[in-house]
Amino acid sequence: MKRAYRYRFYPSPEQARELNRTFGCARFVWNWALNMRTAEYRMNGNSVGYVETSARLTVLKKEPGTTFLTEVSSVPLQQTLRHQQTAFRGFFDKRSRYPRFKSRFGRQSLEYTINGFKFRDGQLRLAKMAEPLNIRWSRNVPDGTPSTVTVSRDPANRWHVSLLFDDTVEPYPETGAVVGIDLGLKDFLVTSDGDRINSPQFLRKKELRLARYQRMVSRKTKGSVNRDKAKKKVAKVHVQVSDARKDFLHKESTRLVRTYDVIAVEDLAVGNMVRNRSLAKSISDSGWATFREFLTYKSEWYGKKLVVINRFHPSSKLCSDCGYLLAHLSLGTRQWTCPSCGTRHDRDINAAKNILAEGLSVAGLSSGKACGAGVRHVEATPMRPAVKQELTYAGGSG
Repeated sequence: MKRAYRYRFYPSPEQARELNRTFGCARFVWNWALNMRTAEYRMNGNSVGYVETSARLTVLKKEPGTTFLTEVSSVPLQQTLRHQQTAFRGFFDKRSRYPRFKSRFGRQSLEYTINGFKFRDGQLRLAKMAEPLNIRWSRNVPDGTPSTVTVSRDPANRWHVSLLFDDTVEPYPETGAVVGIDLGLKDFLVTSDGDRINSPQFLRKKELRLARYQRMVSRKTKGSVNRDKAKKKVAKVHVQVSDARKDFLHKESTRLVRTYDVIAVEDLAVGNMVRNRSLAKSISDSGWATFREFLTYKSEWYGKKLVVINRFHPSSKLCSDCGYLLAHLSLGTRQWTCPSCGTRHDRDINAAKNILAEGLSVAGLSSGKACGAGVRHVEATPMRPAVKQELTYAGGSG
């Protein structure tokens, strides 16, 4: 499988200038190609693909006003066109939105293929550079040569390099354990075993400092050096929050994949949920979508099974003992007693148990009667009819 190894590096002033120039040229090529393809379709109804944009880029480099494109490596410029083609393919397949223009603000990145770098004796040299990058090798890399190298600079002016290798991953040993997971805001997750992981709320903890730095930015003159310095302080807080959140999500997802053979989760529509103005910030701070992504690829890597149940399954309102279905259950009700069997339920643990039962049923690992799944009582309104259930199996490409 393909696996990326990411490291921090510290460019020399000359390397930083060369990379920043290449960032600008790649951004120019992206925006030029996007504008050309959009205009060609609107005016003539023609779809311009990668081959034609690459040919037009060759002509563009010879024009008087754009000869600066020849001063940097051509490899990342060609990769920019390939990435744009991938973006358009995702749009036409209705998997993503229409590609947007790139800005000089925010994260910048370049991708080099095998003919754009040299990797030898633990040293990485990029095209147009005489000296190797000063990389902090925080962990060992596999033997061989990476297929691609991606160089990036974040808004906090930190530089990273990502090397993509063909690698093998040893599966985790089987434990025979299964678990259902209910994600929340107060508790980040609650398992069917009764374990609770509190939500760290990384952004909430940095809000006061972030607000102070943002006020500093607003008081500076636009275009001034002091404004740029203040903006870097804001960016630094954001990357601290992002890094802390990713570290937490990586550790929790790895712990779950290492501990359980089957993990059942809900298919949450996070994009729709953040439209709630009262909960949008807390939902975004939780990182549910990223956590789902981590669980997905780690389950595939390490030979475990991730089962995603239908988002309309009434996991909170269903009694995990007898299957009684409540007609209504307010968000503020954290505990309730089943009118049928009298069992006192914790809302989140009960939901996790029902998610596990439904997940095992969907995966064909149970008879469908675990945790009351096969005996349902409807209190007032019938349960919403089930729609297509998504099932993610291990063993796919990572």
